[in-house]
Amino acid sequence: MKAEITQYLELLPVDRQEALTKLITLAESNLPNGFEAIIQYKMPSFVVPKSIYPAGYHCTPTEPLPFISFASQKNFIAIYHMGLYSLPELYEWFVNEYPKHCKSKLDMGKSCIRFKKTHEIPFDLLGELFTKMSPNQWIELYESKLKSGT
Repeated sequence: MKAEITQYLELLPVDRQEALTKLITLAESNLPNGFEAIIQYKMPSFVVPKSIYPAGYHCTPTEPLPFISFASQKNFIAIYHMGLYSLPELYEWFVNEYPKHCKSKLDMGKSCIRFKKTHEIPFDLLGELFTKMSPNQWIELYESKLKSGT
């Protein structure tokens, strides 16, 4: 794990440290090759590096293309997964699988999955989610959304 991500984690309460460390480690071991772990927008994130996608993020072209970010918010841990936001089939798969892995109600926005209780995080399901999109698939989807304006 990169030093700047470790520093982010060290500032958190112990229960949040443990849960976020496990989530980041899960992402590192399950995301397809090519994503890079960095701090982006003050959050541990996995991005498509500029060495793979030189155009960067259209909103901030100097930044690499974001894919997944993790944050310790005031009342919950958040996972921001841009693939869920951009690919309806992936979103539907996740929403349908969630009740099979977790008794609590899914608390989710377009790309944000919120967990108020760290012991209710469905790590197995998230590990599977992290395997479902490669950097090249994310770039292709991202560019198609940019061109279509959606």
